[in-house]
Amino acid sequence: MRLVLSCALVALLTGAGGAFAQAAPTPAAEEPKPFEVGKPLGSTNREGLYTPISANVKMYGSFVSAESCSYDPTRKLIVAVSRGANQNQVPNDAFVSLVNSDGTVNTPRWIGVNRNGLVLNQPFGSDIEGGKLYTADRDGGTADGAPSVSVIRMFDMATGAPAGEIAVPDSTGFNDIEVAADGTIYASQTGGGQNKEPMRIYKITPDGTASVFLDGAPLVSPNGVAIDKDGNIVVVNIGDDAVLTFSPAGELVNTEHAAQAGSDGLVIMEDGTKYVSSVLNGGISKIAPGQPAELIASGVPSAASMCYDAGGNQLVIPLNNNNGLAFLKLD
Repeated sequence: MRLVLSCALVALLTGAGGAFAQAAPTPAAEEPKPFEVGKPLGSTNREGLYTPISANVKMYGSFVSAESCSYDPTRKLIVAVSRGANQNQVPNDAFVSLVNSDGTVNTPRWIGVNRNGLVLNQPFGSDIEGGKLYTADRDGGTADGAPSVSVIRMFDMATGAPAGEIAVPDSTGFNDIEVAADGTIYASQTGGGQNKEPMRIYKITPDGTASVFLDGAPLVSPNGVAIDKDGNIVVVNIGDDAVLTFSPAGELVNTEHAAQAGSDGLVIMEDGTKYVSSVLNGGISKIAPGQPAELIASGVPSAASMCYDAGGNQLVIPLNNNNGLAFLKLD
């Protein structure tokens, strides 16, 4: 005898709420995976065996919209920060590479080999101080017109692991940062843009308290920030050629001029000599104490927030969307 079930009875037995219905299994919560840093260049075979790259093979490149760099005196390597894709394209895509003084790559993705426990969205300026890498990151901005918030993200230089963060909701995005020996952070907000954000320098104390250190003129789209040997805060403008020195109390104590306007990067040497990169005009200025600026390099595309590589006695200049670093040997 053939048994025929009506559609209604089938629904009753197998549908939602039916006596014989099976509840969908609840997916188990995925355990968070441990944070990892990348290995120096090498290959890993199918068995998981890692082999370092041969000494006679060199790799260049390894950057995506590199905006800033710092020198790690312990490893004697350049720490290059790449923004990766824009937040409205691929959120949390930034990474950090370790680079040798000859321009070859040591570790393509030291921070960012995976995203386990990592948030690094779109960092601009960076600095190393007190065993930490500080980055001027931001949250939000994941869609056109969506607001963003400045976040200082820190990483342990010994392990590469995240070491805390400080959100500054009053700021929509820091550009460059400089960190004093006591952990005080000075950060530039270039301002302008579609929403006409104010042009400011923020001060963030080691306990995470943020305040406006400088606001308005003589800031004209401020970008690069550095601290000189006397503890003064030096700022360069994109909007003109001014190199402005302020006391720790915020008083303007000196104004110098780069050889070109459109400044971005700033390096101050022990003897007080300043080097300034123009992101708009591609020149590198040298300003010796008491001397007018000298143009020592030109045609450097999108010259961004450079650093001094003490191991190579050279300036290292990130090239933004040119996805590279430029190297300028000093006398």
